[in-house]
Amino acid sequence: MRPWFRRIPTVLGYAAAVLAVAALSVWLSVRVTPMQTVTPAGQTVQVGAATPDLSLSGPGELELFGQTIPTRPQFEGPIRPRLKLTHISFNSQARALTEPGGAEAAGKDLSEQLTSAWTRYLLWEALIAAGFAAMIAVTVASIRRSSRMTTLRALAVAVAGVCAVNALGVYLLASATPQILRKVRGIEDLVGPSTPTPVQAIGAPARPGVQAVVIGDSTAAAIGNAPLDDPTAADKACGRSKDAYAVYLAAANNWTTLNLACSGATIREGLLGSQQRGTTRVPPQLSAAMGATKASVIIVSIGANDIHWSTLTALCAAADACDDRASTAYFQQQIAAFTTAYYDLLDNLAALPQHPRVLINEYYNPFGENVDCLKEQNITPAKAKILKSRLEELNSVLRQGAQTFNFTAVPQHFDGHRLCSDQPFVQGPDANAPLHPNAAGELAIALADQQALSRTRTPAPPLTAQPTP
Repeated sequence: MRPWFRRIPTVLGYAAAVLAVAALSVWLSVRVTPMQTVTPAGQTVQVGAATPDLSLSGPGELELFGQTIPTRPQFEGPIRPRLKLTHISFNSQARALTEPGGAEAAGKDLSEQLTSAWTRYLLWEALIAAGFAAMIAVTVASIRRSSRMTTLRALAVAVAGVCAVNALGVYLLASATPQILRKVRGIEDLVGPSTPTPVQAIGAPARPGVQAVVIGDSTAAAIGNAPLDDPTAADKACGRSKDAYAVYLAAANNWTTLNLACSGATIREGLLGSQQRGTTRVPPQLSAAMGATKASVIIVSIGANDIHWSTLTALCAAADACDDRASTAYFQQQIAAFTTAYYDLLDNLAALPQHPRVLINEYYNPFGENVDCLKEQNITPAKAKILKSRLEELNSVLRQGAQTFNFTAVPQHFDGHRLCSDQPFVQGPDANAPLHPNAAGELAIALADQQALSRTRTPAPPLTAQPTP
């Protein structure tokens, strides 16, 4: 019999082999274990584990519509949580948060569901890791043509080894993870709040005589309608029209109105940042608006370009259906990014020193029950219904943001005057700017804004202006 110390190298070799098999099994199991899905407060979140590394502590991972962000909390252990936000239903989220005690209940529900999902994930990961270890052990024993007893012994040692590694890596080193997840009341607890981008009136000319300012996109610019009589280079580049609702409001209220809206504008490139239109560089609209230091009203029309509405509409027309997973995921990604930018814009509007009344125009639905005139564009009633639902979700975000900042959201109703009607308020598919308001549509928007103004502080006079023929 060999002395015991001569068996040390053999024992160490077996231990190293068992450890290697266990580590490989855990690594493979983390790669293939299905993430656990929870749906708290209108959000769909998947919970899993980030790929293990050699560090014993660090942040987890949060994937927001394809963008991976390290979490604010630091987690102990090599196996740390990975959360994937795949869907936001803003209507469901709003209902959950606005009911009595809803915010607290929604936060508690989120933390409990994340903790429960993490526990379920670990159980699945442990079982799958044990399965990998068993498969590796049996494969090695088969290659070595080991006896049944040796194979069973190797199988038992491999499974015991992977369970020990899991216990060490998860249940001991990462024992604090459930406590951290129980403190999560919202996604902002994981990544921190966004930092608003302050806008300054750099280079903006003073316009003390302006009473109202309009900022926004092609809807507010009234693209496709009659051009201004004496347009500047920016007016031409942005497609601003004398049929814009800003013009009707100015005439009705005897205002000097500054219309800064520009076709193609988004919040980041147009309102908060500059916008390139052909060879013309258009200054940030909000920065230019700050020159109107006496303006008591600011009207905002924004969002369609941020969510790439024209692209979504074109994809819908070209596809057999509009509610496939790819286009739905694309829409959710765009509206999530828009929501962040939108609240940044609202922060800046709330910080204006003159504290103007702020109207946030919602979007009109251009599609009526009858879409026969859109057959050549491959728009069916079913597709129009899907597009309408996505506009409603965008409007829900606009409305909730306005309510949060005590601004006024203004719905736009083109009932009886949508596409394919006898007197549409929307430009048709063969017009200069399809799906955009025509002169009558711009007047309808002005009427809705006028009514909203009459319900706030100082009543505005009735609007009697007529659209340009």
